[in-house]
Amino acid sequence: MPNESSSPQDPSGPVLLQSFLGGQWVRGDDSPIPLHNPATGDVVARLSPGRADLAQALQFARGQGGPALRGLTFAARAQLLGRIAEVLNAERGRWLEIARINSGNTAADAAIDIDGAIGTLKYFAKLGGQIGEVQLLTDGDSGRIARDPNLEALHIGVPLDGVAVHINAFNFPAWGLWEKAAVSLLAGVPVLAKPATATAWLAHDMVASVVDQAGLPPGSLSLLAGPVGGLLDHVGLGDVVAFTGSAGTAQRLRAHAAFSRGVRLNLETDSVNAAILGPGQRVDAPAFTLLCREIVREMTSKAGQKCTAIRRVLVPRDMQAAIDDALGAELARVIAGDPANTTVTMGPLATLAQRAAVEDGIAALSGDCDVTFRGDPRALVDADPARGAFVLPTLLRASARSSSPHQVEVFGPVATTIPYSSEDELFALARAGGGSLAASVFSDDAQFLGRAAVALGSTHGRLLLVDPSIGDSHAGHGIVLPSCTHGGPGRAGGGEELGGLRGLWLYHQRVAVQTSREVIGGLKSRGYNTWQ
Repeated sequence: MPNESSSPQDPSGPVLLQSFLGGQWVRGDDSPIPLHNPATGDVVARLSPGRADLAQALQFARGQGGPALRGLTFAARAQLLGRIAEVLNAERGRWLEIARINSGNTAADAAIDIDGAIGTLKYFAKLGGQIGEVQLLTDGDSGRIARDPNLEALHIGVPLDGVAVHINAFNFPAWGLWEKAAVSLLAGVPVLAKPATATAWLAHDMVASVVDQAGLPPGSLSLLAGPVGGLLDHVGLGDVVAFTGSAGTAQRLRAHAAFSRGVRLNLETDSVNAAILGPGQRVDAPAFTLLCREIVREMTSKAGQKCTAIRRVLVPRDMQAAIDDALGAELARVIAGDPANTTVTMGPLATLAQRAAVEDGIAALSGDCDVTFRGDPRALVDADPARGAFVLPTLLRASARSSSPHQVEVFGPVATTIPYSSEDELFALARAGGGSLAASVFSDDAQFLGRAAVALGSTHGRLLLVDPSIGDSHAGHGIVLPSCTHGGPGRAGGGEELGGLRGLWLYHQRVAVQTSREVIGGLKSRGYNTWQ
């Protein structure tokens, strides 16, 4: 298929979003799906769900994009990532505006998404330059495996010869797209990205600009607009599916026949992440202030629509009332409304359906928890609560016997304080989330923070242990860094992505090669040792 790189526009109405498959833009025959401004309810774009030949689209990526990427060294692929970052950075202002209009983001929220995407691309571009002019990875050193000293074994990493199918969530249409694509493209595996429909405008236009300007090999980057349809019916050995979204959707994915045939599946799903105030801290202690600041930031950043956001606040029993009061006072200062007004500090949820889901979640929590703070919808700035997808910050108070905070993830500006009476009870409550992406622990006791790392490590993907010395320098509880792994066990999906060099292994096959020293030496000269 030809590489027709210009993204189509419909001059008669809102922008029309289409799929980019097989090297060309594909307009579907079905009725377009409207996309809305969640602050006003206005239709701002239309998405044309394609009826493309998905099997052919995957084969085009495998046959064209895969060989072209694998034919490049890591350093050359890194240059591709650098060009993508340059293209995106040049139009940053436009991306910020689309994020406001289609996702309801404030400027600060949009920057987390967009600058996070650009920063991740730059990070992996730099990493690829450090790997250099090689095309393989090696996993450690070689070793003798027999009486004959000439016979050795070496583990090498060979890029997969399929397609990376990335199914992304609605809350980070920019970062979610490019954090996955950066690692896959650097590994030499072409990408077919499927953004969430409700907020797909940003991902669509970013892909269009990159296809037009970055000079990627044909077939290395594809975009599926609209439903997944039968896409997974056509994946096979060598392909990878990486999904971010709800546990319910992940469960349906796991049941697909493709994964019983051995197709790789990486999942990042629900997570009731915790913030913890360590024992022995008082209201005037730095840890108390740092904890409250982080909770308010996580509740209101992107209106709480982050997979890493704080949902549970575990505090000493005698501190719960003070925490509730302090958080309530800070949340009362939040200015919610239409982000078109620059005084607004928290925008709407992404859709009316999301608003309904959050309201249902608050009702579920209220079954065994008390609401201690709820924002007043009459205070919304330049917004109609009936038309916009607004939920105001909501804080609940649980008892140690409450079960719902450990079971219900409310994907919005909602958190619950939970008391504990002992260190053992604290760790048990934190683990009751069933597996989380992240937890943050605040204390001036270094020994306690060390014990927390061990006690919580088996049920968490990332731990932020904050003592006063790093209180103002850490990136934040909810910020995912490209150098650190992102994912978590149990209900968080069991997947793992990013993590610098570690992330490349998702798109490589680790092979144990048993051969002579001469062949081993040749392989070493062509590879980069990830143990360096």
